[in-house]
Amino acid sequence: MRSVGLATDHAVEGRQDDQAWVSAVDEVDHGRARLYDLLAVLLGRAPHGDLLGMLGGLEGDDSTLGRLVEDLARASRGAVPEVVAREYHDLFIGVGRGELLPYASYYRTGFLNERPLARVREDLRNLGIERDAAMTEPEDHLAILFDCMAGLVSGRLDAEPDAARAFFVRHIEPWAGRFFADLERAKAARFYRSVGGLGSAFVEIETQAFAMDA
Repeated sequence: MRSVGLATDHAVEGRQDDQAWVSAVDEVDHGRARLYDLLAVLLGRAPHGDLLGMLGGLEGDDSTLGRLVEDLARASRGAVPEVVAREYHDLFIGVGRGELLPYASYYRTGFLNERPLARVREDLRNLGIERDAAMTEPEDHLAILFDCMAGLVSGRLDAEPDAARAFFVRHIEPWAGRFFADLERAKAARFYRSVGGLGSAFVEIETQAFAMDA
């Protein structure tokens, strides 16, 4: 059994220490997995100085995602870790609650810990994934869902060929686009506005790609 928890910084580094993983997926899927990893890390906790420095060195291209990656890099180069940490707190933690609640249950039902969480837990069990005992967030947190998608797309999780599409359609497609749009417009968002833009475009592209594969 694998355990599920919030993604850690080493996920963003491309898992360069795991050559078997890199060789097991093609370049496109490797890039998709790294984007899932990146967004999972940024939604899971406030980025520290080293991570912001790494993000500041990212280079985009002329594609839609490439331009948004460049926006994130530019925002990272001008970011102060303590300021971003306060922004993260205001957005996702707050006093009582943050400005946004990045949970499938909330976006799909208006309440926390509802049926969408039960469905996520059921599918995680079917994938052989158990909850990390140290984790305090419910499993329908978008960071955790993206971490699972990274594992499915990359092949780090052993699953059926269609498992990534099924997981995305069931647990992410119905609400993640709305969450990222809210993040772009959030009052507390400064650095995280660029995260919202990148996430919004990525979810839309993944939705279209999975629809073509159906």
